Amino acid sequence: MRFTMPQPNQLQLFVLASLALLVVPGPAVLYIVARSMHQGRMAGIASVAGVQVGACVHIVAAAFGLSALLLSSALAYSAVKYLGAAYLIYLGLRQVLSREAPGAEAPRTAGAFEPRSLRRVFAQGVVVNVLNPKAALFFLAFLPQFVDPARGSVAMQMLFFGALFIGLAMLSDGTYAMLAGSLGNWLRHSPRFWRGQRFFASAVYIGLGLTTALSGSSNH
Repeated sequence: MRFTMPQPNQLQLFVLASLALLVVPGPAVLYIVARSMHQGRMAGIASVAGVQVGACVHIVAAAFGLSALLLSSALAYSAVKYLGAAYLIYLGLRQVLSREAPGAEAPRTAGAFEPRSLRRVFAQGVVVNVLNPKAALFFLAFLPQFVDPARGSVAMQMLFFGALFIGLAMLSDGTYAMLAGSLGNWLRHSPRFWRGQRFFASAVYIGLGLTTALSGSSNH
């Protein structure tokens, strides 16, 4: 399974197209921003890493035809879609209904997390993106546009472009996470903000879940 590296102009076109898509805030960015503002920069970066690991799953699936099988089955597509929507709504409800200890509203810093907490945030990011069939549809539609069968293995080309997209996404989403986390840390001295941002994060999660649940089927 060999392939020839793309021409520089093809790489440049792919990078520009990817950046144009990445800089516009989408559902993944809203999720990362909400997480970063609520829990700080480190949690935001952990979310970015989790979301991109989930994207890797979709890229591998698209490269080897598994995404096409998923999207061709209305039942499988709907099952994944509703599982993802339910998980996001669950995160939002748990956020707003959680009972924090009396001293929990003290300002937090980006380094206040134990590894266990960051692992949980990372895992949630993975699940959120893996259970997003629209991500599978995106990679299945976007990556083949830059594949040239004359340059060798189609699967390897899709994996190459997918890896490049992930690298760009890490930079773009990481920037959003750092900015949102810094803003959250700066505002966190305000008790009103500390209470309100829990509801903001919850509203984002539930809103994304409802949007996912009400989105069209794979056949539309």
